Amino acid sequence: MGKITKEMKIEEIIQKYPKVIEVFLEYNFHCVGCAAASFENLEQGALAHGIDVEKLVNDLNKAIE
Repeated sequence: MGKITKEMKIEEIIQKYPKVIEVFLEYNFHCVGCAAASFENLEQGALAHGIDVEKLVNDLNKAIE
């Protein structure tokens, strides 16, 4: 299992793994600097943007391998 989970806060993911910003941008998930990133978890943000959260989690974890 990867290190990033859908339960993690978006801000926490970006702080721990800054290189995943590229993945977020590929998904048009512009959470960098968004106020919601500090309280929304990855699943909430993905659902709000119509993004497949499982695919996103897999791609984020590939990026940090």
